[in-house]
Amino acid sequence: MNTGALLSFLALDLLLVCVPGADWAYVIAAGLRGRSVLAAVAGLVAGYALHTALAAAGLAVLVAGSPRLLTALTVAGAGYLVWLGWSVLRRPTAPGAAPDAPRDRGSRVFLRGATISGLNPKGLLLYFSILPQFLTLGGGHLPVPAQTAALGLLHMACCAAVYLSVGALSRALLSARPAAARAVTRTSGAAMLGIGAFLLVERLATL
Repeated sequence: MNTGALLSFLALDLLLVCVPGADWAYVIAAGLRGRSVLAAVAGLVAGYALHTALAAAGLAVLVAGSPRLLTALTVAGAGYLVWLGWSVLRRPTAPGAAPDAPRDRGSRVFLRGATISGLNPKGLLLYFSILPQFLTLGGGHLPVPAQTAALGLLHMACCAAVYLSVGALSRALLSARPAAARAVTRTSGAAMLGIGAFLLVERLATL
């Protein structure tokens, strides 16, 4: 893997991470829950760590070669986004509301984040379709699993930096604006629900 390929992947990856989607919606909602931002971002990064491990183990080739498996994973992720988006719309969080229960500040927020990124269709696209294009075979380069792991770690670092910034900014800018906070939370929930519904209809229509 040469420097040019690495920089090209970094540029494309940053572009994908900076495009608002399910991850952004979850981090923004978490940003309004005080100390849950770090747990939410850690969960999202953990989900991509699982993607990295699976891709490095060679499962990216398996999934890429099995449209039915990729469809099943996409449908599962889309269904979860619909459920989570509806949950956020039903109970939008705003500053001044009752604080999260202890489990919502830790393990539960972490697990939700890991599930969202683990089943995120954008993550599936990156790891199982885009990332393999930046791997270099032979010529004294690192083994493919090592290159895959390196690119996966780079993606995780980009996610951590961008999502921590998004969470911190959402909390700082909206903490004194309850009405705006509720509106942003509802918008985040609607985004998750809409993305999930669109992907469900799109995938199910191809079956």
